[in-house]
Amino acid sequence: MIKQESKVFFNYFLVLIITGSFLFISCKDQDKANNLVTDVEMFNAAVANAKPGDEIVLANGVWTDTELVFDAKGTAEHPITLTVEEKGKVTLEGRSNLQIAGEHLIIKGLVFKNGYTPTNAVISFRKNREELANNCRLTECVIDNFNNPERHVQDYWVTIYGKNNRLDHNHIVGKKNLGVTMIVGLDTKGSVENNHQIDHNYFGPRPTFGNNGGETLRIGTSHHALENSGTIVESNYFDRCNGEIETVSSKSANNIYRYNTFFECTGTLTMRHGNETLVEGNVFLGNNKPNTGGIRIINEDQIVRNNYLFGVTGYRFRGAFVVMNGVPNSTPNRYMPVMNSKLLNNTYVNCDNILFCAGSDEERSAPPTSTEISGNIFYHDHKDNIFTAFDDVSGISFHENIVGENINTNIAGGFTPANLKLVKNDQGFLIPTSDQIKNPIVISDKIGTKDNTGTTWYSKDDKTIALNSGQTIAVEPGINTLSFATAHSNPGDVIELTSGETYVLTKSAKVKHPLTFKSSGKEKAIILFERMMAFEIENGGSLSLENLKFNGASSPDYAGNAVISTSKKSMTENYKLFIDGCDFEDLIVNHSFDVLRVGKGTFADTISIQNSKFKNITGHIAALDAETDDIGAYNAEYVIMKNNILTDVQGVALRLYRGGTDESTLGPFLEMENNVFNHVGFGKKNKYNAALSLYGVQSNRIENNIFNDTKPVEMHLVVGEPIVNILNNDFYKVDDMRVTGNQKYTVANSLSVDPKFSNTDTFELATDSPLKGKGANGKDLGIIK
Repeated sequence: MIKQESKVFFNYFLVLIITGSFLFISCKDQDKANNLVTDVEMFNAAVANAKPGDEIVLANGVWTDTELVFDAKGTAEHPITLTVEEKGKVTLEGRSNLQIAGEHLIIKGLVFKNGYTPTNAVISFRKNREELANNCRLTECVIDNFNNPERHVQDYWVTIYGKNNRLDHNHIVGKKNLGVTMIVGLDTKGSVENNHQIDHNYFGPRPTFGNNGGETLRIGTSHHALENSGTIVESNYFDRCNGEIETVSSKSANNIYRYNTFFECTGTLTMRHGNETLVEGNVFLGNNKPNTGGIRIINEDQIVRNNYLFGVTGYRFRGAFVVMNGVPNSTPNRYMPVMNSKLLNNTYVNCDNILFCAGSDEERSAPPTSTEISGNIFYHDHKDNIFTAFDDVSGISFHENIVGENINTNIAGGFTPANLKLVKNDQGFLIPTSDQIKNPIVISDKIGTKDNTGTTWYSKDDKTIALNSGQTIAVEPGINTLSFATAHSNPGDVIELTSGETYVLTKSAKVKHPLTFKSSGKEKAIILFERMMAFEIENGGSLSLENLKFNGASSPDYAGNAVISTSKKSMTENYKLFIDGCDFEDLIVNHSFDVLRVGKGTFADTISIQNSKFKNITGHIAALDAETDDIGAYNAEYVIMKNNILTDVQGVALRLYRGGTDESTLGPFLEMENNVFNHVGFGKKNKYNAALSLYGVQSNRIENNIFNDTKPVEMHLVVGEPIVNILNNDFYKVDDMRVTGNQKYTVANSLSVDPKFSNTDTFELATDSPLKGKGANGKDLGIIK
């Protein structure tokens, strides 16, 4: 009987517990429901009435053209939180933004996409210069490709002001218009010595911008170069942040950068202004990708220690380690000389360039002083000349550094050769080992990774769709079958034309995503077009043309036609253009008929023209000179022209322009090899009066070409110590090269002899041609079969 009563009591007690728990949860859910807001009016009311400990919840759905002002005051024990009903199901789109002001606020779970800010920031930690955010936290928020459609209209994505704010586990990806992705501002006293913490954020890919203003993170500005910021940047992951030369630009004092990973970034962590910066325990994974960068030191009392760099290939200001020359008696916002700085216990594996006194010139004539480089390890499996000094290094003391036995330092003392072997550690990093290494090389377990940064609920998958990755679509010959197929294609598709057949375009094919057009067999399909252009590359488009023939016979009798044109509107998305094995002929219906014409505000990652023929053309092959503001902007990063025949082209084969003296970008890069230029540049409308017109190009490699009866090559070389190699070319019946500017260049093994072509259609060399075997690689000049 007693046992039965106990059982009844237990069951009754259990019911009470369950009921109480249900009521508690229900009340809690009811409280959350009471704070659920479905529009801006409700949000504003909730903020106006918010008390410490309150939570404001944005309802699921798309919030379009929504400008939120979160101005409230919580306490350290009871912050006020702005969050979402369900993570990933609340998006702010259109012209939207968020301003934060007040104390002890938490913001989490917001997603900005499919739009852009109507002001100068997507998320700002202030309403105005007087009303700032302090002791606030931004966490698990997303900004994804939230770009102004005008490429050169500036905005920021996150602007941090006030004091003691934390930004952690945010996902920030795809900034493509002008402006730094995230800044720490120091323009008021309330933001100096701020003690902000920026940690565990995922900074996703930012493509090359082609102009100044493409940094991912900047702390301070040149106007506040000597102000103490005291910001800590730790355990973040910078994934292919390639906007410009400075991925991170430190422009204030007393900042700490530690345990961050820089994955295949073509920029550097640069101590641009300000003193007493600590760069510690970071990982730079260049992975032998072109132009990847490391760490650059400027100013005083900087410490760089215990960093690991692998496969960093950049040169000049993008080197794996760069210590700059300064300007004597410099103002704080120019180039303060390096003094009292230390490079200690860092590890460099297969890094191509360690540079001392970089930027040495008439202005930057002050080399580093009282600087120490000690305990570092330098390994390279094939390169022996990784060290370069551009000025006097007597102000740098070198101690107990270890180098691989194959490496020459050309520095007296301070380096010990060792038989270094690489061993993969538990984290997957290749670590040099040797009996001569006294202290083990340890990479902190606090290092930022792709997995431990950003949110757990928003994908980091690369959404880029490559050319030739989709379906193959066979298109019948006829009128506008190509434009129809283009309009109904999917990204990455291959549009296949019937070999030998003719396709007519009475309206241009609008290329809005990556597309390939090619012939089905060896014989080229023929494309005629009755509009001013055959193909127009629009925002998001890339184009590959293979084994096709373009003829201008049907084109309108207008000046300024082009086979390919970019959009006349600004394009935030970089594009690619590949032309391989194509013929372009009889573009003569009127003057200035170009093959490629680009617009202002457009930028190509790559333009590659190979194995193609250009004959009887009144305009230019490619005039890449739409950016004329002379601020360092340009239209293409990599331009490649190889194994092409150009004959009777009235304009230039290439005009490539980068004006101004800004050093934030290191392009464009030109590779021009094994081409034949025959009677190029003699048109009355060719204002450049040259066959090639290159202005401000930062890397020129012009090798193994034949210039026969053409206008000369013209180059203007300015700022940036451009790399210019003009080797093993034949200039026959060509005026002398015109070179202006104050930079060095190399011209070697030039010839001026009759090429002796056996065939003026294929421009093959006769067996007795003096150009046989005269190439830099021991092969023939001109076309290579």
